[in-house]
Amino acid sequence: MTSPSPDLLGHAEALLHAARAAGADTADAVVRRGASVSVDVRAGALEHAERAEGVEIGLRVLLGRRQACVSASDTRPETMQAMAERAVAMAREAPEDPYIGLADPDQLARDWPELDLCDPAPEPAPATLEEAALRAEAAGLAVAGVLQVQAASAGYGASEFVMAATNGFSGGMRRSSSSISCTAIAGEGTGMERDYDYDSRLYAADLRDPEDIGRRAGERAIERLGARQPKTGAYPVLYDERIAASIVGHLLSAVNGQAISRGASFLRGDLGTQVLPKGLSVIEDPHRIRTAGSRPFDGEGLPTARREIVADGVLQGWTLDLACARKLGMAPTGNAARGLSAPPSPATWNVALTQGIRSREELLREMGTGLLVTSMIGSTINPNTGDYSRGASGFWVENGEIAYPVNEVTIAGNLREMFLSLTPANDARTWLSTVVPSLLVEGMTLAGS
Repeated sequence: MTSPSPDLLGHAEALLHAARAAGADTADAVVRRGASVSVDVRAGALEHAERAEGVEIGLRVLLGRRQACVSASDTRPETMQAMAERAVAMAREAPEDPYIGLADPDQLARDWPELDLCDPAPEPAPATLEEAALRAEAAGLAVAGVLQVQAASAGYGASEFVMAATNGFSGGMRRSSSSISCTAIAGEGTGMERDYDYDSRLYAADLRDPEDIGRRAGERAIERLGARQPKTGAYPVLYDERIAASIVGHLLSAVNGQAISRGASFLRGDLGTQVLPKGLSVIEDPHRIRTAGSRPFDGEGLPTARREIVADGVLQGWTLDLACARKLGMAPTGNAARGLSAPPSPATWNVALTQGIRSREELLREMGTGLLVTSMIGSTINPNTGDYSRGASGFWVENGEIAYPVNEVTIAGNLREMFLSLTPANDARTWLSTVVPSLLVEGMTLAGS
């Protein structure tokens, strides 16, 4: 169990004291301390280096069924007093909401597991990050046909988050992150193409080699050369693992408690019905060790726990914070996300879709003729009907083999129908917070040439 740092907990308790003194009935406070360093290189030389650190504080006050949130980056007592007075004044003018309020004491998380979210290694020196970025850039440039590396970067960050409330809750989390990225450009003039690769982990030791990242970015840029528009018509579409999580993201948005409570979801009447093919489940597990989306408690101090959002294709429940749960007459799911200057809202943590038994290459052969999508731009999603339209690029597939790169194509369909036709591959990266393999979707409409 991670105990809050005494100084950060002291700031949170001081905010609560100021809120009570200003007239708040109840309140919760969040304090976040962080430090980050990033390095960008270009043409074999350092282009930009930046370091940032600081402490930010946030306060939510409640007067009956009215609430207001304020934040600052100044921890002086007089600032906290002014924050509390302003928040209380704002709350007096806010509209009433019968569903807001802190958790009852018996709902609060009391004990939680150690999730190993913070790398114990010391912060890397800027020179170490610069070397990693230079190695990635050099590997990208070494790919035959790469014109230039637009950007190669390496970064590190560490943060601590503390929350306390007048209902007796207090808790803290520490986490770190390390990353390397590279974007390569190939071709000339109007035929230029770019692509990228990156890796981000909690522990620096888990990162892929910079050379692997740079080389893959260069290879991807080369593969896109000579892109053209595909045929217009109805074809199967295979979403590459890099962007397949967006499909599951639309499902998660549709079962979010705010959308459900407002009646703005095409799945609002589908609880207990089949929304995915039989055999597919969507599991949320916020207690995965050494994973970016893990957390022991949510933004309202409730315990987090593994849950089935979809089980064997059947929708099991909504993603709920306290307010949405009260409005829907249901139990909260421990899914409140909390920022510094906004009240809690529902969000998911680590999510995984059942992986298939076939590789991406096997699904390509199965689809025969269609589109392999590797990147997407824009989005037109109707949350009430599930109508779906997105710009995309990738590769045209003929007779189960990649034939040529494509761009400037629009993919359209309906999410309800798309969900029911999903076929997953077996290539998901299991260390990610969102674990989704490549996904084959039948019967999409493509608008190309």
